[in-house]
This record gives sequence, structure tokens and C-alpha cells, in this order.
Amino acid sequence: MSAEVNKKTVIVTGASSGIGQGVAIAFGQQGANVVVNYHSDEDGANQTLDRIKQGGGSGFIHKADVSDEAGVTEMFRKAEESYGRIHVLINNAGIQQDNAFADMTLEQWDKVIHTNLTGQFLCARAAIRHFEQQAEVEPEDLAKGNIIFMSSVHDTIPWAGHVNYASSKGGILMLMKSLALEVAPKKIRVNGISPGAIATDINEDVWNDEEKRKELIKLIPYQRIGEPEDIAKVALWLGSDDSDYVTGTTIYVDGGMTLYPGFVNNG
Repeated sequence: MSAEVNKKTVIVTGASSGIGQGVAIAFGQQGANVVVNYHSDEDGANQTLDRIKQGGGSGFIHKADVSDEAGVTEMFRKAEESYGRIHVLINNAGIQQDNAFADMTLEQWDKVIHTNLTGQFLCARAAIRHFEQQAEVEPEDLAKGNIIFMSSVHDTIPWAGHVNYASSKGGILMLMKSLALEVAPKKIRVNGISPGAIATDINEDVWNDEEKRKELIKLIPYQRIGEPEDIAKVALWLGSDDSDYVTGTTIYVDGGMTLYPGFVNNG
């Protein structure tokens, strides 16, 4: 990883646990300034910040609901006030509220869509507005700004019983591509990461249960469950100038889950 990651300012939404926490810590270990966004888990956010500082980075925690426009605006305002320039947005915050489709409530649908999709829209819009202003201030940079949308393999793999979640992730895929096309002429890069099965709190009941774990492994040709660090390594690359010619692309970090694992032995 090139040293230019150092000193960048990075906003990571949903950084109090799981993938967001892993990504935030990784950028901190590269010397970045990291804004650790969280919604309710203040202890987790502080743990993330402690690891960032231990790794040589700096930052602060900021409570905000990413689906709230005013909250997002204030988060970006504080980041600008603290560091001047924002270089990278990791659009990570997301939730699940699962149910069979016929039993799914409008509240369950709205909550997931508002957090997972509208939240990524609001944060990306705030970032684009900031990047457009910065483009005039520092015209010699390669990219004027960088957004990484955190999605899921379920932006392409249907998921029964999780229609709201899969719909939000499918929306993120097209949001990312459409935005990437729109802002590429402004030298703003937009990409996505779609994780497969990653060992986080949200699915601990699966990877921490031997029988459920065995069933999950059947869906992963690479025969292991991923770790947040697997995602963080890709985020570091996409957030660096080493990937400057990459935009509008989703990288699937899934151990081959999107490769139709049922055909691994000729089907």
C-alpha cells in the first residue's frame, strides 16, 4: 500500500462494530484522520477510536443516524471544521430486519431502506458537495474525492426472507454506478465493495454455531468465512491513489460465493 494513504481524512459510517470498525481501524493504522460514525453503540465507537490512535492515526467519534439529513449535514460540517478537507467516504452503515415477505411490516421495510439506501444517498450527496468545492482548491490531486459504497453479495444473489435487505443492496449497486458515471468527469471516484459471509456481530449466531457454520461453508467455494480485515484491505486499496483509474466498479470479496457454488463439482 502506498504511503499516500497517510494524512487523508476518512469518514466511516457504522464504524462501531463489524466491517465498519475493521475498515476504520485499517485506515487509522495507515495514519489517516478517521471520523468514526455510530448510531447507538458509543462504547464500540470509542473502542474503534482507541485502536485508530494506537495504530498511529487520529480522529473522533460522531453520533448520527445516516438516514437523517440534518444529522449527516452536521457530521460533514464537523469533519470539515476539524480537518479542512475530506478525502474518502466509506458508506458502510446498514441494518437487517428480517421477516417472511407476507409478514413483513411497512416499518421493517422502511427502516431497512431508509438506513441502507437513503442513508448512503445522503452521505454520498454530502461528500459530492464537499468534493466539488475541494476540486477548485486543490486541482493538482489525482482524484478530487473518493466514495466507497459498502454493499453485499445480495446486490446480485436473491435472499428469501430478507427482501428488504436484498432490495436495499440492489439499490446501492445502481446508485453507485449511476453516481460514478455522473461525477467521473469531475475527477471524483465512486466504487463499491460487496462482502460475502463475514464474521461480524450481525451473523454471530451462524458462524459461532458449528452446524450452522458447516452449512454456511457449503456456500463458499474458498471454504472459509471472511473477516472484517479481508474487507478492510480492499477498502484501503480503493481509498488510495493506487486505484486511481478504477471507478464504477464493485469488488466482490466473498470467497467465491457469487460463483454458483452448487456447481463446484460439475453441478
